[in-house]
Amino acid sequence: MQTKLFTILLLSFAAAALSEDFKTVNGKEYKDATITRVEPDGIVVKTNSGVTKVYFTELPKDVRERFRYDAGKAASYSADQAANYIAYQKQQEETRRQQQDGDAKNNAAFAEQQAATNRTQALQTRYGELQKQEDDLLRQIGRAKQPGPEYRQGKFVRHQPNPQKSQLPVLQSHLSDVRHEKAEARKQLEKAHR
Repeated sequence: MQTKLFTILLLSFAAAALSEDFKTVNGKEYKDATITRVEPDGIVVKTNSGVTKVYFTELPKDVRERFRYDAGKAASYSADQAANYIAYQKQQEETRRQQQDGDAKNNAAFAEQQAATNRTQALQTRYGELQKQEDDLLRQIGRAKQPGPEYRQGKFVRHQPNPQKSQLPVLQSHLSDVRHEKAEARKQLEKAHR
């Protein structure tokens, strides 16, 4: 067994060192071809146009005999190569699937983070609007509590009734609603910042 292996290796190295011309059974010619590797099912040759594998089934009988072609070993080798290729394809598909799953998870996490940022910004905007409404209502309430315009009645200065005073209950109710909504917005903002 070791002698056969040594012979094959010796022939492989010897063949690799020499350039030769040969023709396949289909008539394709290889000029100045250097055999770089001998495999159980064929030879790998290097020519001016590149590196090519030529299967023993494509070569004449004398070339097959020269490289001690064994159809059984070639079939077994080809089956092993096909199985390895299928396993490689499955591994590549699994790697691709894992990458897609990872990308999908990253995209979902990014989308969730972006949505949380958008919600926080919307809450901050709403909180600012509510603060402005509260300030405006407090000004209106302050004006409604002021006495009406002055007028003189003899020695005394009197005030006319303030027409806005009748709006105080509505303004105070609206202020209460705004303050309640503002408190809720503040709670949600605090929760978002945790």
